[in-house]
Amino acid sequence: MTAQKQNGTGARPSRAGGALAGAAAALAAWGAGEAAAAALSVSSPLVAVGDAVVDLSPSRLTEAAIAVFGLYDKAVLLGGTALVLVVAAVLLGPAALRRPAFGLAAVGGLALLGAAAVLLRRGDGAAALLPVAAAAAAAAAVVAVLARLHRGARTGGGEQPDEGAPAGERPAPDRRRFLAAGAAAAGVGALLGAGGLASAGSGGAARARNALRLPAADAPLPPLPRGAELGVRGLTPFTTPNRDFYRIDTALTVPRIDPAEWTLRIDGMVDHPVELDYDALLRLPLVEADTTLTCVSNQVGGDLAGNARWLGVRLADLLREAGVHSGADQVLSASSDGWTCGTPTELVLDGREALLAVGMNGEALPFRHGFPVRMVTPGVYGFTGSTKWLTRITLTRFADRRAYWAERGWAVRAPVKTMSRIDVPGPLDRLGAGPATVAGVAWAQHRGVAAVEVSVDGGGWTEAGLAEVPGIDTWRQWRAEVGLSPGRHTLRVRVTDGTGAVQTAERADPVPDGASGRHSVQVIAE
Repeated sequence: MTAQKQNGTGARPSRAGGALAGAAAALAAWGAGEAAAAALSVSSPLVAVGDAVVDLSPSRLTEAAIAVFGLYDKAVLLGGTALVLVVAAVLLGPAALRRPAFGLAAVGGLALLGAAAVLLRRGDGAAALLPVAAAAAAAAAVVAVLARLHRGARTGGGEQPDEGAPAGERPAPDRRRFLAAGAAAAGVGALLGAGGLASAGSGGAARARNALRLPAADAPLPPLPRGAELGVRGLTPFTTPNRDFYRIDTALTVPRIDPAEWTLRIDGMVDHPVELDYDALLRLPLVEADTTLTCVSNQVGGDLAGNARWLGVRLADLLREAGVHSGADQVLSASSDGWTCGTPTELVLDGREALLAVGMNGEALPFRHGFPVRMVTPGVYGFTGSTKWLTRITLTRFADRRAYWAERGWAVRAPVKTMSRIDVPGPLDRLGAGPATVAGVAWAQHRGVAAVEVSVDGGGWTEAGLAEVPGIDTWRQWRAEVGLSPGRHTLRVRVTDGTGAVQTAERADPVPDGASGRHSVQVIAE
């Protein structure tokens, strides 16, 4: 057997060598794409492909991902997309080393897929094609260089082995260069990618937000009632800290918009289209509103709900300035990435505090919650009234235009359902037999919470004590005392809203207009 065969440098590349080539090309492509996207302030190829996966997937699959992964669905999707691309590159690596033309053709095919994803992506322009080109160029260069070095390694490179070691036990110099070049390409790609991701969090938009000082509300709300918190350990706080507020949207990466470049246009079925920038918006009268938001994907007993004190401009004032035409029953709002949301016009104009929010719990909106401007509409699920990264509002008709989720079979009118949740005790908690405290939150935005009751093992209902609230658009803490005998017990809760309607016991999935049913928790008394 020849030294070349012993060294694994025969005519066919080793699996390890092919895997290295594929992985190096994939990392180089990712790094170049991320760096170019950061420099141009556009979406990276990975995000564009991920968005295309979301847009082209059946809505049932999207709903299942939210149900299973919750707040981590985007990380799972991006990670899964990246893993699929890396695995494909690793599998194609050996063939690319044998036939570089095949490798370059594969790179070209993936680049075309990336370009198609960019063109399909909502809100991106032609500039987003440049990171795809950069990624393809980097991958092609790595494939070409590694294929050439591999051919040299296969033939021994025409050089003599190092002195002092038996022939057949040392790799040829070009093989060492092949390994070094592959590792270098992978390392540089990883560094470029990490740098691109880091720069997205420290750019001009981040600096502008950090330096921003919002004006005070023209008519600030009084402090929250002292009785808004019942003081039960483990009970959800009345005000949700910004860092803990749930985030559900279709943006795989959080848009970072410099407020100096932000504009809003209100058009469609109006007398006078309105255009304003961020400074002009802040000069309008600002109001505060305590509002609980709920995601339509929230399951019974779920945590996709949160309460905040919002600062913003009344949307109704802007619509009246524009002059809404008779028959315009839909406020179609759009985010910076092209996602759309349809809100019934009458809900914006009926006196509720539907806001173009700029602040959240005493600070400028966090990027992940819509900075610089988002909609907040009390009483409807987020997908029909809470557009983040807002850039356009069009007055239209439901019969003429469908918003993003309406096109996928969800309801066009989706008032929040009356709902309650047990926070304390938790599932299968072990309690002492005898008196026990049961506590949680209940909500029925824009109707208010009138009463909450708790049942043990399907028996009679015990009325709970209610915390104070500033208005009908927030959730409400509740607390009840029950007696538990030794053994396993099932605790259930129901709420009556301000209209007298009792929370239904009928179970329904979130599609198409929100889940329903009564939350229950099993505990063990000892």
